[in-house]
Amino acid sequence: MKKLLFDLFPLVLFFIAFRTFDMYTATGVAMAAAAIQILWLKLRQKTIETTHWINLGVIVVFGSATLFFKNDAFIKWKPTVLYWLFASILLGSYWILGRNLMQKLMGGQLVLPENVWTKLNYSWAAFFVISGAINLFIAFSGHFTDAQWVSFKVFGSLVLLVIFVIIQSLWLGKYIKDQPDQ
Repeated sequence: MKKLLFDLFPLVLFFIAFRTFDMYTATGVAMAAAAIQILWLKLRQKTIETTHWINLGVIVVFGSATLFFKNDAFIKWKPTVLYWLFASILLGSYWILGRNLMQKLMGGQLVLPENVWTKLNYSWAAFFVISGAINLFIAFSGHFTDAQWVSFKVFGSLVLLVIFVIIQSLWLGKYIKDQPDQ
Protein backbone atom coordinates (compact mmCIF):
# COMPACT_ATOMS: atom_id res chain seq x y z
CA MET A 1 0.00 0.00 0.00
CA LYS A 2 2.85 2.34 0.86
CA LYS A 3 4.42 1.75 -2.57
CA LEU A 4 1.10 2.40 -4.31
CA LEU A 5 0.71 5.72 -2.50
CA PHE A 6 4.29 6.63 -3.34
CA ASP A 7 3.72 5.80 -7.01
CA LEU A 8 0.52 7.88 -7.04
CA PHE A 9 2.23 10.88 -5.39
CA PRO A 10 2.66 12.98 -8.60
CA LEU A 11 -0.89 12.16 -9.71
CA VAL A 12 -2.44 13.15 -6.39
CA LEU A 13 -0.50 16.42 -6.35
CA PHE A 14 -1.57 17.06 -9.96
CA PHE A 15 -5.21 16.63 -8.91
CA ILE A 16 -4.88 18.93 -5.87
CA ALA A 17 -3.04 21.61 -7.87
CA PHE A 18 -5.64 21.45 -10.66
CA ARG A 19 -8.51 21.84 -8.19
CA THR A 20 -6.72 24.67 -6.40
CA PHE A 21 -5.19 26.51 -9.37
CA ASP A 22 -5.32 25.45 -13.02
CA MET A 23 -4.05 22.89 -15.54
CA TYR A 24 -0.73 24.66 -16.06
CA THR A 25 0.12 24.88 -12.37
CA ALA A 26 -0.95 21.25 -11.97
CA THR A 27 1.33 20.26 -14.83
CA GLY A 28 4.31 21.99 -13.24
CA VAL A 29 3.52 20.41 -9.89
CA ALA A 30 3.31 16.93 -11.45
CA MET A 31 6.65 17.45 -13.20
CA ALA A 32 8.29 18.57 -9.96
CA ALA A 33 6.69 15.71 -8.00
CA ALA A 34 7.97 13.10 -10.48
CA ALA A 35 11.48 14.56 -10.25
CA ILE A 36 11.30 14.69 -6.43
CA GLN A 37 10.14 11.08 -6.44
CA ILE A 38 13.31 10.00 -8.30
CA LEU A 39 15.50 12.19 -6.11
CA TRP A 40 13.91 10.74 -2.95
CA LEU A 41 14.62 7.20 -4.13
CA LYS A 42 18.22 8.12 -4.98
CA LEU A 43 18.81 9.77 -1.60
CA ARG A 44 17.32 6.77 0.21
CA GLN A 45 19.42 4.47 -1.99
CA LYS A 46 16.31 2.61 -3.09
CA THR A 47 15.82 0.92 -6.41
CA ILE A 48 14.44 3.25 -9.06
CA GLU A 49 12.11 1.22 -11.22
CA THR A 50 12.12 1.61 -14.98
CA THR A 51 8.49 2.77 -14.79
CA HIS A 52 9.57 5.72 -12.62
CA TRP A 53 12.12 6.79 -15.24
CA ILE A 54 9.64 6.34 -18.09
CA ASN A 55 7.00 8.35 -16.22
CA LEU A 56 9.50 11.12 -15.47
CA GLY A 57 10.60 11.26 -19.12
CA VAL A 58 7.05 11.39 -20.47
CA ILE A 59 5.85 13.98 -17.92
CA VAL A 60 8.87 16.20 -18.60
CA VAL A 61 8.39 16.05 -22.38
CA PHE A 62 4.61 16.51 -22.42
CA GLY A 63 4.56 18.82 -19.41
CA SER A 64 7.22 21.05 -20.91
CA ALA A 65 5.32 21.23 -24.19
CA THR A 66 2.14 22.08 -22.26
CA LEU A 67 3.83 24.92 -20.39
CA PHE A 68 5.89 26.21 -23.31
CA PHE A 69 3.01 26.31 -25.81
CA LYS A 70 0.32 27.10 -23.19
CA ASN A 71 -1.68 24.22 -24.64
CA ASP A 72 -3.13 21.61 -22.31
CA ALA A 73 -3.60 19.12 -25.16
CA PHE A 74 -0.04 17.93 -24.59
CA ILE A 75 -0.62 16.96 -20.97
CA LYS A 76 -3.88 15.28 -21.95
CA TRP A 77 -1.92 13.10 -24.36
CA LYS A 78 0.55 12.08 -21.64
CA PRO A 79 -1.47 9.17 -20.11
CA THR A 80 -2.19 7.72 -23.55
CA VAL A 81 1.44 7.92 -24.62
CA LEU A 82 2.53 6.34 -21.34
CA TYR A 83 -0.03 3.52 -21.61
CA TRP A 84 0.77 2.85 -25.25
CA LEU A 85 4.48 2.92 -24.48
CA PHE A 86 3.96 0.26 -21.79
CA ALA A 87 1.89 -1.83 -24.23
CA SER A 88 4.60 -1.47 -26.90
CA ILE A 89 7.30 -2.52 -24.44
CA LEU A 90 5.32 -5.60 -23.37
CA LEU A 91 4.55 -6.64 -26.95
CA GLY A 92 7.90 -5.63 -28.45
CA SER A 93 9.85 -7.44 -25.79
CA TYR A 94 7.80 -10.57 -26.42
CA TRP A 95 7.69 -10.44 -30.23
CA ILE A 96 11.19 -9.14 -30.93
CA LEU A 97 13.28 -10.36 -28.01
CA GLY A 98 11.26 -13.43 -27.06
CA ARG A 99 11.01 -12.16 -23.46
CA ASN A 100 7.79 -12.16 -21.53
CA LEU A 101 8.09 -9.13 -19.25
CA MET A 102 5.06 -10.11 -17.16
CA GLN A 103 6.76 -13.41 -16.39
CA LYS A 104 9.98 -11.58 -15.57
CA LEU A 105 8.13 -9.14 -13.29
CA MET A 106 5.88 -11.65 -11.54
CA GLY A 107 7.71 -14.96 -12.01
CA GLY A 108 9.13 -14.80 -8.50
CA GLN A 109 5.63 -14.78 -7.01
CA LEU A 110 3.79 -17.09 -9.42
CA VAL A 111 4.43 -20.35 -11.19
CA LEU A 112 2.28 -20.52 -14.31
CA PRO A 113 2.25 -22.51 -17.53
CA GLU A 114 3.99 -20.78 -20.43
CA ASN A 115 0.74 -20.23 -22.36
CA VAL A 116 -0.79 -18.50 -19.30
CA TRP A 117 2.20 -16.16 -19.06
CA THR A 118 1.69 -15.33 -22.73
CA LYS A 119 -2.01 -14.61 -22.19
CA LEU A 120 -1.15 -12.49 -19.15
CA ASN A 121 1.36 -10.47 -21.16
CA TYR A 122 -1.18 -9.93 -23.96
CA SER A 123 -3.96 -9.02 -21.55
CA TRP A 124 -1.85 -6.35 -19.87
CA ALA A 125 -0.84 -4.94 -23.25
CA ALA A 126 -4.51 -4.86 -24.29
CA PHE A 127 -5.44 -3.17 -21.02
CA PHE A 128 -2.88 -0.42 -21.68
CA VAL A 129 -4.04 0.06 -25.29
CA ILE A 130 -7.70 0.31 -24.24
CA SER A 131 -6.88 2.63 -21.32
CA GLY A 132 -5.01 4.93 -23.69
CA ALA A 133 -7.94 5.00 -26.09
CA ILE A 134 -10.39 5.76 -23.28
CA ASN A 135 -8.16 8.62 -22.14
CA LEU A 136 -8.15 10.09 -25.65
CA PHE A 137 -11.93 9.86 -25.85
CA ILE A 138 -12.45 11.59 -22.51
CA ALA A 139 -9.78 14.21 -23.20
CA PHE A 140 -10.69 15.13 -26.77
CA SER A 141 -14.23 14.01 -27.67
CA GLY A 142 -15.79 17.27 -26.54
CA HIS A 143 -18.22 15.42 -24.26
CA PHE A 144 -16.19 16.06 -21.09
CA THR A 145 -14.78 19.11 -19.30
CA ASP A 146 -11.18 19.49 -18.18
CA ALA A 147 -12.30 18.82 -14.60
CA GLN A 148 -13.98 15.58 -15.68
CA TRP A 149 -10.86 14.52 -17.56
CA VAL A 150 -8.67 15.22 -14.51
CA SER A 151 -11.06 13.25 -12.29
CA PHE A 152 -10.99 10.36 -14.75
CA LYS A 153 -7.20 10.53 -14.98
CA VAL A 154 -6.88 10.30 -11.20
CA PHE A 155 -9.84 8.17 -10.13
CA GLY A 156 -11.35 6.56 -13.23
CA SER A 157 -8.12 5.10 -14.51
CA LEU A 158 -7.34 3.80 -11.01
CA VAL A 159 -10.78 2.16 -10.81
CA LEU A 160 -10.23 0.56 -14.24
CA LEU A 161 -6.88 -0.76 -13.03
CA VAL A 162 -8.38 -2.22 -9.84
CA ILE A 163 -11.20 -3.89 -11.78
CA PHE A 164 -8.71 -5.30 -14.28
CA VAL A 165 -6.45 -6.65 -11.50
CA ILE A 166 -9.44 -8.28 -9.77
CA ILE A 167 -10.48 -9.94 -13.03
CA GLN A 168 -6.88 -11.06 -13.58
CA SER A 169 -6.72 -12.48 -10.05
CA LEU A 170 -9.95 -14.42 -10.52
CA TRP A 171 -8.71 -15.78 -13.84
CA LEU A 172 -5.26 -16.66 -12.46
CA GLY A 173 -6.82 -18.26 -9.39
CA LYS A 174 -7.59 -21.43 -11.29
CA TYR A 175 -3.91 -21.79 -12.20
CA ILE A 176 -2.39 -21.00 -8.80
CA LYS A 177 -4.79 -22.63 -6.34
CA ASP A 178 -3.11 -26.03 -6.63
CA GLN A 179 0.43 -24.71 -6.19
CA PRO A 180 2.38 -25.59 -3.04
CA ASP A 181 3.08 -22.73 -0.63
CA GLN A 182 6.40 -21.05 -1.31
